[in-house]
Amino acid sequence: MVTLAVAEGEYPAFQSWKDEFSAIAPDLDIIWWEDAQCIPDRVDYLLVWKPAHGAVARFRNLKAILCAGAGVDHLLADPHWPHDVPLVRMGGRETAALMEEYVTWACLSLLRETRTWARQQERRIFHRKLVTRTAATTTVGIMGMGHLGGHVARRLHHFGFKVRGWSRTRREVPGVRSFAGAGELGEFLSQVDILVSLLPNTAQTRDMIDATLLSQLPRGAMLVNAGRGEQVCEVSLLAALDNGHLTGAVLDVFREEPLPMASRLWEHPMVTVTPHAASEASRTEQAAYLAEVIHEIEHGVPPALLYDAGRGY
Repeated sequence: MVTLAVAEGEYPAFQSWKDEFSAIAPDLDIIWWEDAQCIPDRVDYLLVWKPAHGAVARFRNLKAILCAGAGVDHLLADPHWPHDVPLVRMGGRETAALMEEYVTWACLSLLRETRTWARQQERRIFHRKLVTRTAATTTVGIMGMGHLGGHVARRLHHFGFKVRGWSRTRREVPGVRSFAGAGELGEFLSQVDILVSLLPNTAQTRDMIDATLLSQLPRGAMLVNAGRGEQVCEVSLLAALDNGHLTGAVLDVFREEPLPMASRLWEHPMVTVTPHAASEASRTEQAAYLAEVIHEIEHGVPPALLYDAGRGY
């Protein structure tokens, strides 16, 4: 029997995972990684989110490590991380669909200036500020054309937006103009009306969205960040909003979470804050995806979201 040890959350979370796997993949042996009966050398797969540094290293015979989220940068920061063990990021159709819908909503919200309407409603102001711009005349630029970025780009293209994508290595998506590498970043930014960041958190992407990058966007551009909070220099973002170079932002992730009460982002008239809720699939969907990943590995098929440091973003 294949053994999966759950190291995500506290014991109640383990029980939730076990219930889901029992219904979806009853042939899997699901155990709590801190249980006295858990023998690390007999564990085939380990499901993790934020284990303490060094905690994973005691599992010496793993076929793969499964991450309960799409981001894995915090795991790789562990100096004792077993880099020889395949690492699989969370995926599944529901995860991608949720991100597609979040970014589409965010872009439409910025396009129609719905933040203005929300603030007017709070003050009982009935003022018809009309917006006649459409998706067809709006260019969305996506930074980070990996799994989720590709899905988002296709959804926005089908919705009618003009879409361009930028990543470290070129990614071709039908209907999307592709840019790659530092040499093409300026050209990519030069015609972007709404910049969407879906970048992973790496040494290269931290603080990447700073005053220099924002200044390369056309005046009046807008920002959506559903990637990682560490990528946006909040001081630079606020300055660009205050001086009118940017006219709006929808932010789902932040350098410090929860967002500190003292942050100016909470009350800025051009900023919409969402609580890191863009794309998290149901536990049932996550368990089904991970069960399929285990099935693929057991049958010699590399899973689609196997982490590869060489693929970039």
